[in-house]
Amino acid sequence: MSSGSPSKSDVTAVIPTLQEEEGIGLVIDELKANGVEKIIVVDGGSTDRTREVASSKGARVVLQEGRGKALAIKTALKYVETPWMLVIDGDYTYDASYVDAMLSVAKDYDEIIGARLLGRENIPLLNRFGNWVITKAFNVLFGVRLSDVCSGMYLVRTEIAREVWFEGKGFSVEVEIAAHVANTTRRIAEVPIRYRRRVGKGKLGKRHGFLILFDTVRLAWRYNPTLVIFLLGSLSLMPGVPIFLWVFYEYVFRGVEHFVWAIISLQMVSVGLVSVLLSILSLYLKRLEYRLIEKIEKRLRQVQA
Repeated sequence: MSSGSPSKSDVTAVIPTLQEEEGIGLVIDELKANGVEKIIVVDGGSTDRTREVASSKGARVVLQEGRGKALAIKTALKYVETPWMLVIDGDYTYDASYVDAMLSVAKDYDEIIGARLLGRENIPLLNRFGNWVITKAFNVLFGVRLSDVCSGMYLVRTEIAREVWFEGKGFSVEVEIAAHVANTTRRIAEVPIRYRRRVGKGKLGKRHGFLILFDTVRLAWRYNPTLVIFLLGSLSLMPGVPIFLWVFYEYVFRGVEHFVWAIISLQMVSVGLVSVLLSILSLYLKRLEYRLIEKIEKRLRQVQA
């Protein structure tokens, strides 16, 4: 962690775009009005005037490698030279004036998410519900207490962002970056921001919500296998134990034998118990990983001092 709060000269704003001719100029103007001068627009192949408008406003425009928002961020990281990267959508929904609030707490964290707690009426109802489901699932799977993990405005340390694998290709990139931070350093925070009605046509549909939720579970399997294994084991134990007790009661008190159900219940209970044991082992390994990371970071700080 740095000794003081970063300044705006330590920040490069990254704006992933695709057909954002109407909003991109407004976003760049607002960023500059709030003191953010280093701006990279990563365009995913727009056929309108997005690139021309961005270039005329003084932003650096680069063409995205591949398709999807995740690869836009991955492309941007090849050009970011500052310690911090501010990701913000190009549709003018996010207010750049909140950069100051995010920077004010940045010294103690590796990622600061702009939580859309103000102006929520501008988020479509279906998207709002999907975001709630995804955020709740993320909190359970990663042991954090966030309110808006899918926000398209967040400040992240560049070196941390470069550690992300970018396995997802689309809008789940926000979840993937947050998952990496939550699992490694756990220095992740939120700052309440205002959300505005977008300029131009929206791109996020119902299909994207399901894909993001699926990616959240997939990321949990890699970053937090303990809980995933435990939950899978619980799915086997919960029906297995009642069935076994019913078979036992029928045999002891009524003399009725249920051989098939007995075998099924024993298998379900066995799978559940093995899963619980595996989750305990995974938990110990994860704690060992945390201790090793802490020792390595401590050693690096000593060397740098």
